[in-house]
Amino acid sequence: MKTALDTSYLDAFIESGDNLIAGNVQVEDDVPDADTIQKLQALYAQVDVATLPKEVARQAVQLSMLKAIQEDKIQGNHQMTPDTIGMVMGYLIIRLVEHQSQLTILDPAVGTANLLTTILNQLTDETPATVSAIGIDNDDSMLSVADINTTLQRVPVELQHQDALGDLLVPAVDLVVSDLPIGYYPLDDKVTSFKTRSESGHSYVHHLLLEQAMQAVKPGGFGIFLVPSQLFSSPEAKSLLGWLQESAYLQSFLALPKDLFTAQSAEKSILLLQRHGEHAKQAKKVMIGEFPSFKDQTAFSKFIAEMVDWELNDLLK
Repeated sequence: MKTALDTSYLDAFIESGDNLIAGNVQVEDDVPDADTIQKLQALYAQVDVATLPKEVARQAVQLSMLKAIQEDKIQGNHQMTPDTIGMVMGYLIIRLVEHQSQLTILDPAVGTANLLTTILNQLTDETPATVSAIGIDNDDSMLSVADINTTLQRVPVELQHQDALGDLLVPAVDLVVSDLPIGYYPLDDKVTSFKTRSESGHSYVHHLLLEQAMQAVKPGGFGIFLVPSQLFSSPEAKSLLGWLQESAYLQSFLALPKDLFTAQSAEKSILLLQRHGEHAKQAKKVMIGEFPSFKDQTAFSKFIAEMVDWELNDLLK
């Protein structure tokens, strides 16, 4: 398809995914040619979209995106959250929402929806809640992949193409999850009302998105984010900490294993926040720690058990 359309791997994948879902090959200006159409239709005929298992579909999209990242040299903020991290985030969420019958989740930087659908599938399997989601992204290519991903998995996700730092047209949600993009937000005039904005120059987009995301959560609701491990030690942390003190409880900050990252500057952590209000309160003990290597199954299982014990006896009691 890439050769036939003379385009990038990502665009070829999007075209092919749309064809698979539609059940026919889109032809424009006699491209692709008849021979390519025949080959593609034979391949599409091997896939029953209506019965494709969710995790098979998600992993197929993931593998295609990994190839696209390699072929097209896609920027870091568009790379996908690894499955193990998504599963850990989902496992942390389960006890937070297990007593709810209806659950709406927002991801304000949804990308390909790999993280969001990993968590949605976990919650569907492990809780009785009826779960739906909203995903926002300002990159139309990433949203096109997210649309293919969620359609093939048959999961209820409403996708919106917009800047998540604008006025969000979403109802108050029960939970926010996101692998936040890292960097500076260039539109200074647009974020003058944000408490996490920088006093001078551009503001960190991940700080702004934390504030925006938690504003979209119902009072007492949770947000779980993948953030830089240096989040609270950067020169811009003062405004972030000031906003946190006024708006949300920092319940947990868990560093991911160092062996997942090629450099200290790239290290990330899982941040759990709870919006003030309702019955929300600061946990008896804030859980701060570092995951052992995912390769060490014994140590990893022990850490997960400690995390669950903390949730049940410190956070939710």
